[in-house]
Amino acid sequence: MIKLIKQTAIEVGYTYGKRRMRVVLNNQGYNIGIYQTATLMKKANVVAIRPRKRHYYPNTRLMFKKAKNLLNRVFEQQSINTHWVGDITYIKTYQGGSYLASVLDLGSRQVVGWALSKQPNAQLAKDALSNAVSRHQPNTNKHMFHSDQGTQYSSKVFIDYCNKNNITQSMSRRGNCWDNAVMERFFRSLKTERLNYQSFANHSEVVQNVEGYIYLYNYKRIHSAIGYLTPAQKMAELKKAA
Repeated sequence: MIKLIKQTAIEVGYTYGKRRMRVVLNNQGYNIGIYQTATLMKKANVVAIRPRKRHYYPNTRLMFKKAKNLLNRVFEQQSINTHWVGDITYIKTYQGGSYLASVLDLGSRQVVGWALSKQPNAQLAKDALSNAVSRHQPNTNKHMFHSDQGTQYSSKVFIDYCNKNNITQSMSRRGNCWDNAVMERFFRSLKTERLNYQSFANHSEVVQNVEGYIYLYNYKRIHSAIGYLTPAQKMAELKKAA
């Protein structure tokens, strides 16, 4: 079991704590509990990496149009490509900032679209949503996209794109990150498990690392909120049930 723990830790970049590691061991036929798993991880010198303190950004108070909070924290969805959430996060490089806009499907918890840019503008938000639409082709007659009240999502460019594609917008209440908790949790995982312990020379290095992590997150990393499946497995399961 020690060998399996070490191998798993390397494969997932030391992102699994005792709970996820226990699931891996149980799936391999080892019937042990959380505390015994923790003991074995200690013997194997495997320690899960921890999140850094959250960084807060100033509110520019610029807004074009605010949508209602239609999602209302109903994060548990039983279908795919009907409820998406999105946000933008900052990633530091030696040549300046890079920005990642992501779109996540609530049913499967899969990252279905993303875009990276050196500018945190409305075009970045639109590109990420457009990427998700082109990759997954949702039924936009029953489709909701939820975000915060950032100027990128309340801009005319973004609103026009949503209207053109029959996507209903929903927005968090002002200053309430918990209204978009699932998206915030993905960014926390990305930074804790991949970005915070690295330095990036330029935007290209950020793109390479972010896209590598998204692949890991979607296809390799089991997720407690969806029954310890990977998001790709959950999406396949929901597609089959539809």
